[in-house]
Amino acid sequence: MENKVQAIRIERHGGPEVLQLVAVDLPAPAENEVTIRQKAIGLNFIDIYFRTGLYESALPHGLGFEAAGVVEAVGSAVTHLKPGDRVAYGQSPIGAYAEARNVPAQQVVKLPDEISFEEAAAIMLKGLTVQYLFRQTYRLQEGETVLFHAAAGGVGLIACQWARALGVKLIGTASSPEKMELARQHGAWEMIDYTKENVVERVLELTDGKKVPVVYDGVGKDTWLTSLDCLQPRGLMVSFGNASGPVEGVNLGILAAKGSLFVTRPTLGTHVATQEAMQAAADELFDMVVQKKIKVAIGQRFPLESAADAHIALAGRATTGATVLTL
Repeated sequence: MENKVQAIRIERHGGPEVLQLVAVDLPAPAENEVTIRQKAIGLNFIDIYFRTGLYESALPHGLGFEAAGVVEAVGSAVTHLKPGDRVAYGQSPIGAYAEARNVPAQQVVKLPDEISFEEAAAIMLKGLTVQYLFRQTYRLQEGETVLFHAAAGGVGLIACQWARALGVKLIGTASSPEKMELARQHGAWEMIDYTKENVVERVLELTDGKKVPVVYDGVGKDTWLTSLDCLQPRGLMVSFGNASGPVEGVNLGILAAKGSLFVTRPTLGTHVATQEAMQAAADELFDMVVQKKIKVAIGQRFPLESAADAHIALAGRATTGATVLTL
């Protein structure tokens, strides 16, 4: 039996005005899916990229990749979840902006009672990103010093807290005194204002000339060369995002010239490719939240029907911490 649910859809690319709240059919879950009645939905900058068409998906389509809620129904092949379970996901097919929806079961994890739906929706994608960066791409060790660009952003503030919990000195970059202070409050060891300071020179000073073994760079094009210049010989450049545009036209010889460097362009999907890997990464993240080593900062809440207003706030850099849609 099909029922109708409210969901945000776009029929063309453009500004926030293309977001439409419409009634869509919700079929029974396929054998490997679960139906989730959603309680909170996480917003991410990638949602804007899909709305504008920078990232492509066949139109018309929904938006959003992470949410939390309660399982309403499970497909015949699903064994790890049952109706009534509190759950969350951070890596789904596009379309999380909805009252209820079907999601591949392998991407859904059980949510501990100590974590609210809003916290889960705010932290899944960003928190799992930090988990794979710090525990899988390069396994940070106590006492190490690292460079993390955009340390006051949604991912950055979680990274600051996780680094502090690991005993890692995180040097962050940000664009204003307010953002630098915010990152420090969340656990950054030192901050660099990249609009006024020379990042490479400051990293050299802060590390007594040693530089760092790993740079985490979600900015992309604008910071690529700076990041390479902050690395120790045989250091690892982790380019995990492109807020300023993609890094292109790289001459591999530059890695030799700057010290036999390594570079990787990782994504969350390959690090949580199975249900077991997803649950293990989520459990480590949830444990950090339950132990209060990571606090989830939700700066803004918007009802589902006000998704356009949420996009305007996010694009206008008028947000702090995470933004969630509530139901």
